[in-house]
Amino acid sequence: MKVLVQRALKASVVVDGDIIGAIDHGQLVLVGIEKGDTETDTQRLADKLLKYRMFSDEEGKMNLNVQQVSGGVLLVSQFTLAADTKKGLRPGFSTAAIPEEGERLFNDFVNKVRAQYSKVETGRFGADMKVSFTNDGPVTFMLD
Repeated sequence: MKVLVQRALKASVVVDGDIIGAIDHGQLVLVGIEKGDTETDTQRLADKLLKYRMFSDEEGKMNLNVQQVSGGVLLVSQFTLAADTKKGLRPGFSTAAIPEEGERLFNDFVNKVRAQYSKVETGRFGADMKVSFTNDGPVTFMLD
């Protein structure tokens, strides 16, 4: 499981012309589910995501997590994060979880994040989503 987390000034997801998820200041989180991922992985990364210190304190140091700054969390499934890019010029997706398993684990991840924090929005698994955001910093981290 790979989680690409970006500090955002604002972020939104549009499906079929409708905004289905949006946050102001917080985290845009792209989630890639791989073969072999389990509920243990979703719990570990949910815990890490919410505790990850990527927001500045009064001294400008990254000492605060999303909960401490009352930021929003926008979770978006992105199977391309699970791509194998080691060979050639075209990504391979044999390392990605099958769609049914990916959706199940993505929903499990969402539920685990929501169980710990209320300011959570999502995209729609498997949909053609248009994701817009303003990266703050820029600040981006890969959690896996």
